[in-house]
Amino acid sequence: MKQLLVQSHRGGGLLTPENTIESFIETWNLGAVPEADLRTTSDGVIVAFHDKNFARVIKDISFELKEKGVQDVTFQKLSALDVGSWKDDKFAGQRICSLAEIFTLMRGCSDHLLYMDIKDVKLPQLADLVRKFEVTEQVIFAAPEEQLLRDWRNLMPQGQTLLWMGIPSNSDEGMLRHRLERLRDEDFSGITQLQIHVQAIRNNRGWQFKPSLKLLRTIAAELKSSGVLFQSLPWECGDAEVYRRLLEAGVQSFASDYPKVALRVLREWAEFHPRSD
Repeated sequence: MKQLLVQSHRGGGLLTPENTIESFIETWNLGAVPEADLRTTSDGVIVAFHDKNFARVIKDISFELKEKGVQDVTFQKLSALDVGSWKDDKFAGQRICSLAEIFTLMRGCSDHLLYMDIKDVKLPQLADLVRKFEVTEQVIFAAPEEQLLRDWRNLMPQGQTLLWMGIPSNSDEGMLRHRLERLRDEDFSGITQLQIHVQAIRNNRGWQFKPSLKLLRTIAAELKSSGVLFQSLPWECGDAEVYRRLLEAGVQSFASDYPKVALRVLREWAEFHPRSD
């Protein structure tokens, strides 16, 4: 696994349309790792698409398709849809791609890694595809439920996994602490990376973080002692100072809508804080 690991949210962050071949290529060229949100078409093809329906990311979508999703159409019909124009007309013509297309670009290229965020996929089918393209060491299986990660490790014992946790719904961090305590008691079974979403808000007292930096420091120490990589997603934030503060709190890796910012800060940090392992 890379030392400087930045996950580009939904493929290319805010740089490109979501989950397109073009977004993955741009992210790899940048030196980051794209995230593919995985769903399955009505005829059983695993594809990269985030939303439950097409309404948000297809410009001038027909009424017939507006509330439909990947699961309702064949791959042939799906791959004809333009998912680039909603972002900007310069991206017109970009299409939804299959996971097999992504793996084709990864095969034999060890520096092409991929986070697979599971939305609606049959794990045995996914595992077969990973083996077929010989990319076992290049993919990181990501989900918000630890049991799903453990199911994946049963299929792929050497597979990398990421458990992601959203921002707490209120200022009480008790539920997050309780869940982390339970994971620790289970020796973080099946988890090789853990990601926590962070909200950073600037006010007259400076940056305020949710969860707090104090809690993040505690989590960082726990994960380091357990050999689990600590990743943070600063939600909708492109301010370099936020990333620096998170690194100071013990975060080792980022997911980001601003992968260029995250990579720059992480590289600067690595230059002055070389790893000893």
